[in-house]
Amino acid sequence: MSTEPETTEDAEPGTPTGGARTPGVEGTEGAAAGSGEASEAGGTEGDTADAGDVSEAEAELRAQRAERERIEQRKAGKKAPIEAGTKLSGKAADLLAAVRAVESGEKPVATVFAEPEPAPRRSAPEPVRRPQPVAAEAVAAPAAPAPAAVQAVRRVLGEGGAPEVLAPQVAAALGEGADELLRADPWQLLRVAGVRPEQADGFARALLGAECGPDDGRRGRAVTVWLLEQAALAGHTALEMPALLAALAQRGVPDPDSAVQDAIAEGEALVFQDALEETGGAPARAEEEGTEEDEERPVRVLVGLERYALAEESLADGLARLVNSVPKQDGSAEDWERVAAAARGSTAELLRAVAAHGLVLHTGGEASLTEPAALLTAAHTLGLRAWAATHGPIGRTRFAALLRRSPGAHSPVATVAGLLSGAEGPGRDADGTLDLDLLVALDAPQLDVETAALLTESLPDGARLVLAGDPAVLWSVGPGRVFADLLAARICPQVASRQPDPGPLGELVSGIGVGELNQVEAPGKEVVIVPVRDAGEAVHRTVQLVVDSVPRAIGVLAEQTQVITPGHGGAVGTRALNAALKERLNPGPGRFGGFDPGDRVVYSPVPGRALPGRVVTADAEGLHLSCEGEDVVVPKERVEHSVRHGWALTAHQAVGSRWPAVVVVLPGDAAQALSRPWVYTAFGRADRHLSVVHGVEKALPRAVAEVPAKPRTTRLPVLLAPQIGS
Repeated sequence: MSTEPETTEDAEPGTPTGGARTPGVEGTEGAAAGSGEASEAGGTEGDTADAGDVSEAEAELRAQRAERERIEQRKAGKKAPIEAGTKLSGKAADLLAAVRAVESGEKPVATVFAEPEPAPRRSAPEPVRRPQPVAAEAVAAPAAPAPAAVQAVRRVLGEGGAPEVLAPQVAAALGEGADELLRADPWQLLRVAGVRPEQADGFARALLGAECGPDDGRRGRAVTVWLLEQAALAGHTALEMPALLAALAQRGVPDPDSAVQDAIAEGEALVFQDALEETGGAPARAEEEGTEEDEERPVRVLVGLERYALAEESLADGLARLVNSVPKQDGSAEDWERVAAAARGSTAELLRAVAAHGLVLHTGGEASLTEPAALLTAAHTLGLRAWAATHGPIGRTRFAALLRRSPGAHSPVATVAGLLSGAEGPGRDADGTLDLDLLVALDAPQLDVETAALLTESLPDGARLVLAGDPAVLWSVGPGRVFADLLAARICPQVASRQPDPGPLGELVSGIGVGELNQVEAPGKEVVIVPVRDAGEAVHRTVQLVVDSVPRAIGVLAEQTQVITPGHGGAVGTRALNAALKERLNPGPGRFGGFDPGDRVVYSPVPGRALPGRVVTADAEGLHLSCEGEDVVVPKERVEHSVRHGWALTAHQAVGSRWPAVVVVLPGDAAQALSRPWVYTAFGRADRHLSVVHGVEKALPRAVAEVPAKPRTTRLPVLLAPQIGS
């Protein structure tokens, strides 16, 4: 297994690089197959904050911090130890470029690693009332580093030859006494995103002189933590010990084992021993020899960062509580059966499953969303306080339309971020839990362990949770694979929708989901292939499609067409494509930090979320955006790092949204970035029309057939197994 991000998309604010003509639209009609042919996704589902109040992004981050503190207190207060895991006690331009690459887009290059399985944990027979989540707005905002502290750090950075402009980031990362800590342990510079071990080594040599060496214990600990952070960026919640040791050796740590033990003893990492399941035949032999009691069960040793370990354990606790508890009876069994009998097929299955269980999984493509919509409508008729939550605002708008409510009527649909921050949704009750009886979380594959933990811990006892989504799309930007792990664990009812996505686009995308790039009939030009020979032609054809061909032949305007490409950098990345599209669609001098009124943008209040919008104006407050009908003001100091032009996005930024027309750009150098989930996600963002600017030749069908999602090391199945009754 690798800690590489599952795509090669450079991270933008918040992710990861001539042909025949058909009358009206350039290219060849038909399927993507016949012609032969990446991360942090920025973005947001964030919503606007009222003037004078904290922003939704800040509120969400505060809520997550409070949740982690609450989890730590709960763990410390338990009388019985958790046997599944144990915490043991015990030169300048390059550097600046690396840090800025992360802040403005480019993800640190990841390393190499490997894969997970069980250990006994306490059981969870019936839910016990646990400490309640703290409401987001009740948490105090983190204070910015004091000017004196920043100045002190600036002096230390200067002594070590590091860019002094990094002082605010270092002071914020290291906290009080940052200058003294940095002077005593220069490798703490690795705490700043974008700094790599070789750059921290140069800084340490300049500060420490002769006493600096590769065998320094401080270096070993810092590189251990850095590697675990890189693994988290690639989606892992923990790493197997052999993989971590090998990576440390690769980074020039002479004694990797001591480095890991030091990091664990200092509380900078946690170690777990998860029991491996017996292979077939082994238990039988043990019984015959009468040695089953004496034989030690094999274990897998994992190392992880505390924040993800606590989140994964909290998530397992919350899910077990839902599975093992009896849902609140907000309607008789006869009432539920009556509404189920009025439905058909998998919709009826979903209603019956939700009636009797606290946790239900629902899978399917875009067409299957009518089933959760029917569930929400039925729940309201039964008097339940039912809400749905989507990954982003475009998905929220689309799902709300399925509910067919009268104009102006209240819509019980929010974004996950808005729900958790309190900016959207039903609010919280006196106990601090969400004031609802049923939550349908759509786009479930986009839930990372921290968000999922916060969501489940926010549900009141007796509530029902439905996790719904398409398991074939790209996984979450953050660590974990929550939806996939739950599907594999089979701890609750799973309802697979039998509603296929319609038309040539539905046929094409469904085939990709099972590893087949089929040629489809597209009489209405639903799918068009545009072969290109080089990067220059790819950019030219893309602009021509968006500006002229698609509006003229398909009737979809440029503002309703989304371009998707594998990465941010390179000759055909989002930066190059956005520059070319701005020149044609909204030329201007970039008066406001590179932006002009009318520019299409994507705003990332926190890493991993992308909020498409448009620039309205700018003033002393900051950059004013309109994002799906909501007014957002981005402070001036955050514009450079959290707002990018949005005519072209990566697939990670686009996930959870759909547009009438999509142009997917596959330049020749994108072959290594392609995988089945990437192609499925990118092609599946189109509602009516898909154009593929195709320069990867046979790499496209090969990726669909042979390149699945990269494995992620997680512990959720292991943590769930002992808590779920058989």
